[in-house]
Amino acid sequence: MPQVWEFVFLMLILKIPIVYLGWVVYWAIKAEPAPPEHAALPAELRPEPRPPWGRPSRPRRGPHGTPSRGYPRTARARASL
Repeated sequence: MPQVWEFVFLMLILKIPIVYLGWVVYWAIKAEPAPPEHAALPAELRPEPRPPWGRPSRPRRGPHGTPSRGYPRTARARASL
């Protein structure tokens, strides 16, 4: 007897979302698109203002702006062939 109720549930109750989805798709296909509305005022194109702080004097070092090296770079040995 439990298999009968499972079968009834699957065959009847779970069809409701499928029917609803079919109705929504049908309604969307048959609906006509609305005409586009015109803008009340035309847009004005102005150049963007420059930021007041300007460009940085030198780039930041390291991944999070760590300070520069406290020691000079050393020469690396060259490989001889």
